[in-house]
Amino acid sequence: MAATVHHAPQTLGPIHPAKVEKSAVKPSIARKITIRVVDPLDHDAPAILHEPRSYNATQANGSAVVLISGAGGGVSGPAGIYPSLADKFALVLAIPCIRLDYREPARKEYCTADVIAAFDYLKEYFNSTKFVVVGWSFGGSPCFAVAAREPERCRGVATVASQTAGTEGIRKLSPRPLLLLHGTNDTCLSPACSETLYNEYGTQGPRELKLFEGDDHGLSRNAVEAEKMIFMFVARTLGLEKALDEESAETVGQDLAGSKSERVEEMKAGRDLEGGERL
Repeated sequence: MAATVHHAPQTLGPIHPAKVEKSAVKPSIARKITIRVVDPLDHDAPAILHEPRSYNATQANGSAVVLISGAGGGVSGPAGIYPSLADKFALVLAIPCIRLDYREPARKEYCTADVIAAFDYLKEYFNSTKFVVVGWSFGGSPCFAVAAREPERCRGVATVASQTAGTEGIRKLSPRPLLLLHGTNDTCLSPACSETLYNEYGTQGPRELKLFEGDDHGLSRNAVEAEKMIFMFVARTLGLEKALDEESAETVGQDLAGSKSERVEEMKAGRDLEGGERL
């Protein structure tokens, strides 16, 4: 079965967050890639890979992160936080991160295969064996599907404004950690979605639900705080807290994306405001 790639890799951007060049933060090594996915579609998923400037698989504890977006795909994430998060994972925690687009957006079975193929890619090139997946909106569905299918490799899940459709895999996530973030003024998906997921996860494991009062579907009013919460969740889940010191903690809290209008531009460049997604 032949199919066309939804977004050609060269159409995706930005590679780094908008303000990284004006900050004291050096960008990671990052480039556009394609990831081979062998299934009935049998074609490549576009992505942006961020890697540490000096990589040591032992020091990285075999860890990596995969960031995925909403119903239209894309690589910038909610409020454009993914370029910044990916750079910080590579620079502060010294682990690789993939900002993964979909071959067929909003089709859970294919998007799930894309994420698992990203795991395999990171295993091949970085010897990564432990992953945290982060998903926005529709992206919660493949995140929880992957968690159910990959109980050894997927060590935790964080979501922003997740839907509940297709998220039955959350019942198999416990006792692995869960972080749920949602805005109370989300007009795309009610915060009740994340509240439902919080309850469906159960009580046998660390779970956190953070509702941001008055915020939207992309948490644009609290983007810096949301980004930091996700970063710290990943560091704890992968056992990398020791990599954090006073200097790196300052880097983690920096706003590298800027104003809401600048974040919207990042989302447009990342092709995230498609498929019905909006702030």
